[in-house]
Amino acid sequence: MTPFLNNCPAPAKLNLFLHVTGRRNDGYHLLETAFQFIDYGDVLHFSLRMDGIIERSTTLSGVPPEQDLVIRAARLLQSHSGCALGATIALEKKLPMGGGLGGGSSDAATALIALNRLWNTGISRSELMALGLQLGADVPFFLFGQNAFAQGVGEDLIALTTPDCWYVVVEPGVQVPTPLIFSAKELTRDSKQIKVSDFQQYPKGNWRNDLQAVAVNLFPEILVVLDWLNIYGDARMTGSGSCVFCACQNETSADEILKNLPEKWRAWKARSLREHPLTEWLK
Repeated sequence: MTPFLNNCPAPAKLNLFLHVTGRRNDGYHLLETAFQFIDYGDVLHFSLRMDGIIERSTTLSGVPPEQDLVIRAARLLQSHSGCALGATIALEKKLPMGGGLGGGSSDAATALIALNRLWNTGISRSELMALGLQLGADVPFFLFGQNAFAQGVGEDLIALTTPDCWYVVVEPGVQVPTPLIFSAKELTRDSKQIKVSDFQQYPKGNWRNDLQAVAVNLFPEILVVLDWLNIYGDARMTGSGSCVFCACQNETSADEILKNLPEKWRAWKARSLREHPLTEWLK
């Protein structure tokens, strides 16, 4: 049994489109979206403990350990598997919180993947996905391991082939609370349902994010970034915000955009990924 697993990636996701198609009686929204992995994200490190204690060795501003999805994921796996082992977990946080990039969900998924291996618990991918859904609607996608067309609350996933490209992602400098967007009265919840083939056939079509109009109304900084990035391509918001992205044909095009970035914003370039970097650990 290996005593540690270092440099475990937790990649960000982009929502290439996001439609809200309805709302369940329990309040959860029904969505349709295309999830895209990108080669940029957080990094986690795991050290085996024999005493069963699960602890975080790094400080995460505003997130106490008991509320951290990484710690919750580790304890959920420990309880579900009956494992008596523990772990010390270090987190290198690169993704902004409240950015719509799935940072917390990706961290939780990487914790489940890595600890399943570190503890040799032998839990299957489908079982891990079921555990992940208890932590958040986006977590199953990161455990699914491939770019995906998603329906339901985000847990009904179909593998999706997406174009290889580069992305520029811009952080407007605001954190967007997801519940605030989904509870807004002006949010439309009646987008027409589509089929995965509709998106697969026209990946560069006039797709939209239904949450974007609500977010820019509440956080005008997002609209400013959208207007600027639209000069260079088809810019849109990911998730419930706040980050904005556009696709580029190559790395040189991405670099040219970043050269003109206003100093008040943070931005980066990232390659598209076809699958999660740890997908081999899920087989």
